[in-house]
Amino acid sequence: MKQRPQRLQAGDTVGIIAPASPISRERLAMALPVLERLGLRYVLADSVVDGDAHYLAKSDEVRVEELHAMFKNPEIKAIICARGGYGTGRLLDKIDYPLIEDNPKIFWGYSDITALHTVFNEYANLVTFHGDMLGDMAREDFSEVSERMFLQLMQPWELFYDNTKSPLQTVSPGVARGELAGGNLTLLASTIGSKYEIDTRGKLLVLEDIEESPLRVDRMLNQLRLARKFENIAGIIIGDFKYSQRLAPQDSTFDAVFNDYFSELGVPVVKGFNIGHCEPHFALPLGVDAILNADERTLMILPGVE
Repeated sequence: MKQRPQRLQAGDTVGIIAPASPISRERLAMALPVLERLGLRYVLADSVVDGDAHYLAKSDEVRVEELHAMFKNPEIKAIICARGGYGTGRLLDKIDYPLIEDNPKIFWGYSDITALHTVFNEYANLVTFHGDMLGDMAREDFSEVSERMFLQLMQPWELFYDNTKSPLQTVSPGVARGELAGGNLTLLASTIGSKYEIDTRGKLLVLEDIEESPLRVDRMLNQLRLARKFENIAGIIIGDFKYSQRLAPQDSTFDAVFNDYFSELGVPVVKGFNIGHCEPHFALPLGVDAILNADERTLMILPGVE
């Protein structure tokens, strides 16, 4: 069983890091009041407010040092990522995983941060959280529903998802219990063939992505299939797949792609979850047990904090 981090309390300090791309000062200023409303204090890593003017917030070495420093600091009770973008995959062979396992704390983010969720779950034995980052909090459409998802960090809630939250559809029937894993499909595919690839055996695999056409999603799912990532899997939770119409082949849809890969898989598969680059965004802990009921179209998730 993976380590659940300690819950947050009002007045606790969280560390903000940018392990991927930088966030603008304007968006940062718009997002920080959300943390204040939650009763949290914060400390910003240098790269968050002084990021380089390109797709990486800082060098790999600086971003890893800041990540390690936040885990080492006993005053920091949780780590929240500023945004995704690109860059976390470059850090995987530079991280001190025993350090993280010895200093378990809340780690929160999604999208490009998926690479860190996978390795923290598997190499640091740590439950992590797939949820909105500061870049999302700065959006005009950031909702009260999404903000409330942070409250799961302050008390050990069981989470429940059904059709009242979004229209769900069964792709493959059945009921299964397993550990939640996964996240952004592009990031999962990018590590196939490396020692950092995801272990899906017995897992409930969460999949989401943005700005990828059905053709590209097909290619990445085929990559996971050829890597045997759908063998011995417990089930699949299909989140949001947001894309530009200009990227979509006229004769292909996501429904057809998901049916091709999953309708005969023999394990429960449900699509339509508001998980990913969407609003509202249902944040969830990765590394905890959950029950996916594709017949009743429900998902029950154990708490992510102690």
